[in-house]
Amino acid sequence: MDPSPIRLAIPPAPAPRRFRLTAAPLAAALAMTLALQAGGALAQQAQNRFQIVNRTGQDASAVYAVRSGRPDWGNNLAPGPMPTEKALTLRPDAEAGCRFDIRLVLADGREAVLRNQDICATPRAVLEPGAVRAATATAPTQPAPGAPNPRARAVSSGSGFVVATDRVLTNQHVVNGCDKIFVRTADGRMLPAVPPARVDANLDLSLLVVPGNPGPALPFRAQPEVRRGEGVIAYGFPLPGLLSSDPKLTRGEVNGLNGLGNNPGQYQISAPVQPGNSGGPLLDLHGNIVGVVVSKLNASAVSQRTGDIAQNINFAVKGTAAVEFLRRAGLTPATADSGGTERSAADVGEIANRSTVFIRCER
Repeated sequence: MDPSPIRLAIPPAPAPRRFRLTAAPLAAALAMTLALQAGGALAQQAQNRFQIVNRTGQDASAVYAVRSGRPDWGNNLAPGPMPTEKALTLRPDAEAGCRFDIRLVLADGREAVLRNQDICATPRAVLEPGAVRAATATAPTQPAPGAPNPRARAVSSGSGFVVATDRVLTNQHVVNGCDKIFVRTADGRMLPAVPPARVDANLDLSLLVVPGNPGPALPFRAQPEVRRGEGVIAYGFPLPGLLSSDPKLTRGEVNGLNGLGNNPGQYQISAPVQPGNSGGPLLDLHGNIVGVVVSKLNASAVSQRTGDIAQNINFAVKGTAAVEFLRRAGLTPATADSGGTERSAADVGEIANRSTVFIRCER
């Protein structure tokens, strides 16, 4: 019998399956910090803030600002009607970048739109009569372009995590053969991945481009080297549809410094993982990435071969191998040393949560 490991992506069902992908309303990529101010007396612009100024000659009933390229407008950011000659000051998320699309919905039903605004170079976006146009026919109930297909022929799933701006790392087997790939972020947004993916089949890694700010990048452990017996946290989305849709945390240890068959690119770990954990982060107790969950031992095959039931033997791609893969892909992943007081598992889970995504594959 072949004792090969069981990969931890959820395979497609023989008939179409419907995952419960409804989530809380889309969370804004911007946190509002100040109420409306008079346009003639704008406060001094802070380095990490920008302002939207309404000079259309009409009141605005709604204000939107999202990263350029996002397929929807997210949530209304205004606390109430925005009169003309007023401004709204916003503070972008630290990972949101500089390029934003901005939209005002006006009292007469038209809209004013500015695209691809560099808020780092010009931290004031002024919408004037020249930006006003007829409202586009995108009703809130209309699915955004590239939305998941609930009638997809076959659906599988796995986990992933953010490693750079708009970049998500997962296992190659999670996304292999997918016609469409979507990620569900920690704040409930469903974002389409843009092909092609960067792949290393030997490591079983894939790097996805996911526009729309899927979350902050997690740092990889720089030093010291990982030792046997170190505590680790696995985070991801095991058995979706059976278990709840929220991410799950399991704790264990690094049991061995090589994988199945003495694979030097993997660790053996005792943190329990299940189908659906594939591609999720493995973190040390300082909150730094030490691996990418990839597989578990096929206990049934081992039992038939040896007469014994193997227990809790799981594997992760080493973080050092993942870093080299990302560098070959042209990225410079964030790194951090792991030293000092260790965090609690709950604290590590909070770090992982904002950057770990559910991956939906449609075929």
